[in-house]
Amino acid sequence: MAAVDSFQLLYQQIACSCNSYFETLALVGALYTASRAFFLLRDCCALLRVHFLPRMIPRKKLTQCFGEWAVVYGASDAVAKAYAEELARQGISIIFVSQDHTTVTDTTISLSQNYGVETVLVVADLTLGQAASKPVRDALRGKDIGFLVNCMDESLAFPQDLIEVPERELFELVNKTVVAATLMTRLVLPGMVERSRGAVVNISSGACARPLPRRVALTASTGYLDHFSLALHLEYGGKGIFVQSLIPFQVASSGQPASSLALGGWLVPKPEVYARHAISTLGISHRTTGYWPHTLQYALMRCIPEWIWVLGSRMLMSSS
Repeated sequence: MAAVDSFQLLYQQIACSCNSYFETLALVGALYTASRAFFLLRDCCALLRVHFLPRMIPRKKLTQCFGEWAVVYGASDAVAKAYAEELARQGISIIFVSQDHTTVTDTTISLSQNYGVETVLVVADLTLGQAASKPVRDALRGKDIGFLVNCMDESLAFPQDLIEVPERELFELVNKTVVAATLMTRLVLPGMVERSRGAVVNISSGACARPLPRRVALTASTGYLDHFSLALHLEYGGKGIFVQSLIPFQVASSGQPASSLALGGWLVPKPEVYARHAISTLGISHRTTGYWPHTLQYALMRCIPEWIWVLGSRMLMSSS
């Protein structure tokens, strides 16, 4: 009995001495919970502000905000084509810059016929350097260029070990994304700065959020475009130029079967659906996925520890 009483006395003494520590830990826990609740509320408000309010509140026409012409580089990609079509639907004339005219000719004709806008196709291989930029300069002359859309080459998305990619092919793929996008921006930007208005949109991929094995060139190129956009915004945002980095996740290709679209559901939108959502964020967010379900994916991805993400990516790659 004496042992029990002594144990209770000892427990009471320990509890009294630790009481201040318990209160401190409770305060720390409350502060942490409050901070997480604050960040969650902030992210929810940002989701509404970027993806929903612009689609519900009437806005000025894009031609009034930015200009009457758009330059689209990389229009062979389904997302870039859909983005150009959405711009044309809003009355903006399009200049397509492409290496291969066969991939864009039909799009050029259809936009002109369906929406009554002017379309120009410029064939130029900007990976060859400055000499290849002359046709682009000639096409830009005398036009109110309000938009520049650079789209990453979709060939980079195919999983492949770096040492398996032929050197020449790797050089061309990276140049199409890094060199061409930078040079196109250099060509279009002076006119925008002179008019103190314009929008530069760089469409890359959500792959810039986390490293991906077997997609080294994709991760590096998207990271470049993302940081290039941020630096460009810091440099020219005060001069009336809106710079946006679009980092979408999976978007359905135009030839994808309906069964695979149903499997992806609203997480894998059609290109035209994605483009409609993405253009609504113009002038609102400088860095966005462009599509609210993708924003939820991005937030979830950022919550996963990197080692778990890399392990899961390797397991997925090995099973495919």
